[in-house]
Amino acid sequence: MQYTHLGRTGLSVSRLVLGTMNFGPQTSEADSHTIMDRAHAHGINFFDTANVYGVTPGDGVTEEIIGRWFATGGDRREKTVLATKVYLPTGDGPNEGGLSALHIRRACEASLRRLGTDYIDVYQMHHIDRATPWDEIWEAFSVLHRQGKVLYFGSSNFAGWHIAQAQESARSRHQLGLVSEQSRYNLMTRWAELEVLPAARHYGVGVIPWGPLNGGVLGGVLRKQEQGGASRGGSGRAAATLAEHRRTIESYEKLCAGIGEDPAHVGLAWLLAQDGVTGPIIGPRTAAQLDGSLRALRITLDDGVLARLDELFPPPAPNGAKPAPEAYAW
Repeated sequence: MQYTHLGRTGLSVSRLVLGTMNFGPQTSEADSHTIMDRAHAHGINFFDTANVYGVTPGDGVTEEIIGRWFATGGDRREKTVLATKVYLPTGDGPNEGGLSALHIRRACEASLRRLGTDYIDVYQMHHIDRATPWDEIWEAFSVLHRQGKVLYFGSSNFAGWHIAQAQESARSRHQLGLVSEQSRYNLMTRWAELEVLPAARHYGVGVIPWGPLNGGVLGGVLRKQEQGGASRGGSGRAAATLAEHRRTIESYEKLCAGIGEDPAHVGLAWLLAQDGVTGPIIGPRTAAQLDGSLRALRITLDDGVLARLDELFPPPAPNGAKPAPEAYAW
């Protein structure tokens, strides 16, 4: 396994992040435990979850599955860098969502109970809360930090200027601020390159891409369909994306076949090669899918392949692969 520091911290995390959203809804508890054990066996130490992952939003089923896995012993908790999230509604009440000090306190306590632990390594804001001032958010977080219940704080789905706001507010309070940002980022969705990645690099915030295969569309969907296998990329919103970009995906899969690599592994390897990316979140539904993902760590994409990928999936700017403001100015 390859490791890197999470942002500007001294915390060492694996370059593949185990996503747990499928635990419960798609993957049984027994299989989820097997996947987590296998992740540890492979050296994956960074696990990501959220307080709303599960069968019913707010029930925290996924956190409970992880908590029961921790309870089986074997230093499972000690070997895990655990990240969970707060923001989305956990009930019908007016204060059961968002980032108010009240909700942050209650949500953190509830996550700790479900996870069966007394601390969270990385507590992430699942979304920006436009109604709550940063002073209130950082004050609530500082209380959790002083109590030893949270070690680091991160964000998810933030724009570049949200990262700047958060960091400058934290700096004014002499706090560490954000150490990570989870952003939707993949070959087909590259908007993060305009401002999120530059902001994150500037402030020493590690970027953790979610949706690295764009709902399975980048995971070899056409080949799987030809072979008669099931594929996430062939249903739901992914099916519409595939229909719109079918020729591009055909060319992508042909490119991957030409270098002898699986499209899913190439998509992950491309993300691992991007400056500022800590590691993409992989969300295996089976242990076999987890095992396969490790191949991405051993792939080195040469300049020719990278250039061809840019041709197939152009950066979101008319002036080429440049960050803002050059991307849309001069």
